[in-house]
Amino acid sequence: MKIPPSAAIHLLHRCVHASLASHSTQLAGYPYATPIPCVPDARHRPMLCLSALAEHSKNLQADPRCSVALLDPAAASSQSGARLTLLGDMEAFQPTPLELARHLRYQPEAENWLQLDFGFYRLRPQRLRYIEGFGRMGWLEAEQWLDGATLEPEQEAELLAQGAAVPAGIRLLGVDCHGIDYEIAATRRRLAFPDALTAAELTARWQELCAALA
Repeated sequence: MKIPPSAAIHLLHRCVHASLASHSTQLAGYPYATPIPCVPDARHRPMLCLSALAEHSKNLQADPRCSVALLDPAAASSQSGARLTLLGDMEAFQPTPLELARHLRYQPEAENWLQLDFGFYRLRPQRLRYIEGFGRMGWLEAEQWLDGATLEPEQEAELLAQGAAVPAGIRLLGVDCHGIDYEIAATRRRLAFPDALTAAELTARWQELCAALA
């Protein structure tokens, strides 16, 4: 089945938590899975803030090959809900000021962790497996995921700085060409666009889009 990348992108952005599977250094040949907070970057790659002392960090330093699995947080069960597995290589990186600001909007508590031994990692996907339901599943190649419409961090910052009037109780987290991430009552939500918008279209419709958040 042909899977539209936007469907998998929307799922990634709805998820606060994911499962990370790395190669165990303690028991060679066995996968080591652990729950982690997950923040998408501007190109829809999972961006993680991890402790250097954590087992998964030690595993990734020894072997960067890993997978990240996500389940629709609104799913009634793991079999009926949409799910996504990204396979690729995890790389340590130093975020730019705009990347750091984005991460802290999604995960404010990470600001305290950065006073300790935490650092940033980002998954470079090789292939992705998306399952929307029975009989609706397929693989996505990295090029399909990474080469689509992208809103650069500078463009996102300009939109967020416009100070659009959002409904009461809503906190904006991030915006990309496929949708807007926001938080209401401590719950992450996403306004998914029917079709990808360009930076110019987002700018022109920004006030209208923000007013539609609920």
